[in-house]
Amino acid sequence: MFILTTISDLVQISPEDLEKPSVEAIEDNINAKYSNKVIQKIGLCICVYDILTASDGLIGHGTGVINVNVEFRLIVFRPFKGEIIMGRVRGSTDLGIRISLEFFEDIWVPSHLLLDNSHFDAEEQTWVWRNDNQDYYYDRNEWIRVCVEAEQWHDLSPVAPAQMGTAAAKPNQKSPYSITGQLRR
Repeated sequence: MFILTTISDLVQISPEDLEKPSVEAIEDNINAKYSNKVIQKIGLCICVYDILTASDGLIGHGTGVINVNVEFRLIVFRPFKGEIIMGRVRGSTDLGIRISLEFFEDIWVPSHLLLDNSHFDAEEQTWVWRNDNQDYYYDRNEWIRVCVEAEQWHDLSPVAPAQMGTAAAKPNQKSPYSITGQLRR
């Protein structure tokens, strides 16, 4: 579910951070830049794991900002295909079930990947699985195990200012990284 990814980047330390130890200032700047952000084809960055190398800092002319080339490892959320993860039911529609982890909300189980003999109860707004003449409800906030089937990546490039007028009318609702799951017995 979590992987370590090595990244090299230029970290800029502002003069206000000079009172901190240099490792702490570097880690704080990396976490501010990467934590809770999705890197395409890598995953959702959680936090810095460790710093592998850091160059000597070079002071920017006129700004006082210190530029440091850093190689570091990040803890990244990216479950593999076939992995079983546990989450809570966030909501249900006739199209499927939305699953939430404490830190990630974009897991979707479409109706055709639910267990056999499942049907949507429109009155209760929940899915029901019928097994051995007993009904099991997938109620909101109930724990559920989901098998990862696929992952989807959407590049959310910035919109040019000339196109913002048309884009404001229809905001992009896609998540940069989402997972499709399946319920298994």
